[in-house]
Amino acid sequence: LQQRQVRVAGSVEVVPDAEAEAYFSRRPRRSQLSAWASPQGQPIADRAELEAATERIAEAHPEDMPLPPFWGGYRLTPTMFEFWQGRRDRMHDRFSYLPADGSWRFERLAP
Repeated sequence: LQQRQVRVAGSVEVVPDAEAEAYFSRRPRRSQLSAWASPQGQPIADRAELEAATERIAEAHPEDMPLPPFWGGYRLTPTMFEFWQGRRDRMHDRFSYLPADGSWRFERLAP
């Protein structure tokens, strides 16, 4: 049992299409195929269904793989990181990092 958590807070923005496309084009081909073939988070019958969809996409795009219209990215600009490590005695370790003068200030937090 790991008993670990990480929490990050900050602002989130959608990555521009050109940036998402540039990132997607640098990904390995199998990763690009998976992005197209996988209905992420949706139930599928079995792995064979996913592999068959991957093959169909590979045949349809033997060269360059276009960016899927449903694929993109988000950019998180963090303003706080918190790390929590559970302990059996409930004297958990908890730390935060907060921005401070161009760097990060470390604080130990009570469990």
